[in-house]
Amino acid sequence: MVNDVPLRTAVHAVWSLYLARHRDVDAADTRRCLLERHLQGRWEARVSDAEELTGFGLAYLERLPEDEW
Repeated sequence: MVNDVPLRTAVHAVWSLYLARHRDVDAADTRRCLLERHLQGRWEARVSDAEELTGFGLAYLERLPEDEW
């Protein structure tokens, strides 16, 4: 079994920070799914550090064009 705790930790941390900075975004927003898929790809590319994944996730959400969500 794969230890995906760093991945889950990063997704939770990124989403919590994003919601805190963007109070108009609902917790169930589709961007969370996009974030999860993006970080899953990084995880599969062997980025296994939660802090590094968090940085990638924050950068991803900030540059995500509105027409993609």
